[in-house]
Amino acid sequence: MSTLMYRTLGVQGPKVPVICLGTWPLGGGMGVLDKNQVVKTVHASIDAGVTFIDTAESYLSSEESLGEALEGRRNKVFLATKLSGDHSIAHIKKALEQSIKTLKCDYIDLYQIHTWKSEWKIEDTLAELLKYRDQGTIRYIGVSNFSANQISRSNTVAKIQSCQPHYSILFRASKSDPIDHCKENGIGVIVYSPIARGLLTGKYKLGHEFPLDDHRRDHKAFAKEYVSKGVKVANELSRWAKDHGRTGTELAIAWTLATPGVTSAICGAKNPAQALQNAAAGSWLLTKTQLNEIETLVADHCINTPV
Repeated sequence: MSTLMYRTLGVQGPKVPVICLGTWPLGGGMGVLDKNQVVKTVHASIDAGVTFIDTAESYLSSEESLGEALEGRRNKVFLATKLSGDHSIAHIKKALEQSIKTLKCDYIDLYQIHTWKSEWKIEDTLAELLKYRDQGTIRYIGVSNFSANQISRSNTVAKIQSCQPHYSILFRASKSDPIDHCKENGIGVIVYSPIARGLLTGKYKLGHEFPLDDHRRDHKAFAKEYVSKGVKVANELSRWAKDHGRTGTELAIAWTLATPGVTSAICGAKNPAQALQNAAAGSWLLTKTQLNEIETLVADHCINTPV
């Protein structure tokens, strides 16, 4: 098996692995986890070559757990977090200082604006972030859940290194906007939820009920009509992948990585085994013929409207 692939994140950006460890699950977003399990999962991911890690101010205990897991390993990873709260100057200062303190680090590699907030002018928000970039507190500026127009406006103020859109073989609305836009403008794309919050693993069927502490319990991605389509896609992926000595989960991730313009896929993990499976997907380069075969199997079940 080939080794984990690396790609450049945006024009003149850093080289990062095509798999990024997403830490929403590690922070308790899909159920509270034992801290030792969290640390072991992070270490397993890093040891497998997944040295790109993404978190956020709003990811529950994620930053705190990462701070513990990265002690003695901070220099091995490219660390990304996000400004999730309001965009006031006071909150930006507080959020960034808190992230650095909690993550037990001196700087953030990629600091991202979690969502567009029209209450604050993006020009003012970015002007403030540029101050922190110039003093070395952050290295690169990124955005998450921004449209192509919002990215264009942002890019007139500061160099936007990357964007995070929701994207998978099931939920495809982000392909034309913003993924194609980012590709045309040299902006890195880090897609999140490539396995549709677990729906494409084949574990979940119609009527499944998540525990009370799992935030997927009320998520719109698990609406009846989406689960029905997701189950069909998951079954097709699993069947096709098995014939190639792989899992459906690996195939779902590899498919997103085959999309032109996509730099990396953010893959959540709740235990070391899941972290290793995610890493394995990062060595799978699908051919055009294979992609055409897969498209024939799943095209009728895909969702091209925002979710």
